Amino acid sequence: MQKIYLDYNASTPLAPEVVDAMQPLLNDYYGNPSALHWAGKSVKALLHTAREQVAELIASSPSGVIFTSGGSEANNFALKGFYFKNQHKGNHIITSKIEHPAIMNPCKFLEKVGARVTYVGVDQYGRVSLEEIERAVTKDTILITIMHSNNETGTLQPIVEIGEIAKKYGITFHTDASQSVGKVPVDVNDLKVDMLTIAGHKLYAPKGIGALFVRDGVDLEPLIHGAGHENGLRAGTENTLLAVGLGKACEIASNHMGSTKLKNLTDYFWKQLKDVFGEQVVLNGHPEERLPNTLNVSFVRSIGQDILDKIPQLAASAGSACHAGSIELSPVLKEMNVPEEIGMGAIRFSLGRYTTKAEIDTVIKGLKEIY
Repeated sequence: MQKIYLDYNASTPLAPEVVDAMQPLLNDYYGNPSALHWAGKSVKALLHTAREQVAELIASSPSGVIFTSGGSEANNFALKGFYFKNQHKGNHIITSKIEHPAIMNPCKFLEKVGARVTYVGVDQYGRVSLEEIERAVTKDTILITIMHSNNETGTLQPIVEIGEIAKKYGITFHTDASQSVGKVPVDVNDLKVDMLTIAGHKLYAPKGIGALFVRDGVDLEPLIHGAGHENGLRAGTENTLLAVGLGKACEIASNHMGSTKLKNLTDYFWKQLKDVFGEQVVLNGHPEERLPNTLNVSFVRSIGQDILDKIPQLAASAGSACHAGSIELSPVLKEMNVPEEIGMGAIRFSLGRYTTKAEIDTVIKGLKEIY
């Protein structure tokens, strides 16, 4: 069995076009984009183009795109930056119990410095309750942060409706769209969000680059203080090399957005699993409202990591974690009330642009042989 990569939600390979776009910056474009001479101006132009490419993918203005070192920094910037700048208005934040650690841990940090955080639950499909979010709103609520899609199950959240609740009460709304951008249409205006997180290595750009969309009028305290880079919100000479890579990746994603190839391949994979394993395989997450590339399935009364260990050529992620010899159910599946005999056998298969039908058939054959 050849090596097969089905862990695109963890990280994507660099698109060849992205590599080509970055190549000139390794040799010819070395000036500081803040410099006023010829060497700086040419680099600044590349940075501006990259910002426009990112903005076009999410239907924002270029001035609203702030480059960061990745999704984690963008999330920390959104939460901490907003709280420290606006805590005089209130100290209450609403989030969900299934957020990525890059949201959960900043929330826990902010609780140590005076914030009050409400963590809302999810249903059996991993979707938050709109009623629970609205019930959680108080006069001190200043921020709602709910992920656009879950990194484990791919379940999409009702972001538009949450945005309407936020607008109704005059609350700023942030969404972590790290897993969504490039896979499904993301329009910051349609979604009614005030801030949105992008992670480059989830959409065929390099690791170490991301962006935070900040709507005009949203005030943030910078995490990094210094000179006036990125509209005065993130000090430090911009990493133009990686920004150009992210920009190109966003341009490519825009061109691929109408394609159903990935969803069709994921649906084919699920059908093959059901045909072979029947009731012994269970889908985790929403059957329809989920990312087109994500298939989180459980092999009943099995351990997901044990299955993957028997197919070392396959790169995928188990839904349970091994700590000091014991197996722990994924916190996300636990919040969805997935029974242990099902949840322990969870494996997340996340497909990507370079996945082929032949690879899916090979994986099915391998699973059939060892299960």
